[in-house]
Amino acid sequence: MSDESVIGSSTPGHYGVARTSLVTLQEATIAAAWNLQGDPAKPALVEQVRLSFGTSLPLIPNKTLDTDTLTAVWLGPTSWLLVAGDPLSPTHPLTHFAAKRDAVNAAGGALFDVSTSRVAWTLAGPRAATVLASGCPLDFHRRAFPVESCAQSLFGHVSALFCRRANGDFTMFVARSFARDVWSTLCVASAQHGYDLHTPAPFR
Repeated sequence: MSDESVIGSSTPGHYGVARTSLVTLQEATIAAAWNLQGDPAKPALVEQVRLSFGTSLPLIPNKTLDTDTLTAVWLGPTSWLLVAGDPLSPTHPLTHFAAKRDAVNAAGGALFDVSTSRVAWTLAGPRAATVLASGCPLDFHRRAFPVESCAQSLFGHVSALFCRRANGDFTMFVARSFARDVWSTLCVASAQHGYDLHTPAPFR
């Protein structure tokens, strides 16, 4: 497909400029996303996080931390987003929310289930950073935004969270209520380079 009239479609295929595919877009489906808040200087909270989620938290601003089962994203000095894609086994760290919420609360923190609040897309290809920069003031060059980096900013007029994955691809999160408008803007920005839309895949 290369007909500009279908740019913004959710049907997998090629869009925009014909014969070039410099951007790949794909929805990153989210099985669970939990917001963890608390003071990382509290030993009891640090230990409870380790017990509940099998990981430490990224303490360096604007960094992410990946494990085999989830990604921890730094949102602020006392706030992180824990994200996982499908499918979740019964023993996955992001299951049994109520029990883990109570345990984190007892250790002086707070846990919120925000799994349905955001939509995420993966952007890959040699023009992925250019597409993001067309709607965001952040510098997405690898020197300024290396792998395992994250930042909150705007895409157009919508608040967005950006992450650069270990393989160099980008993931952008936006509030579900703005997803349609952001998706349209993203596709239009990608069309001038030619883009391939893939079927949705679990967040990795």
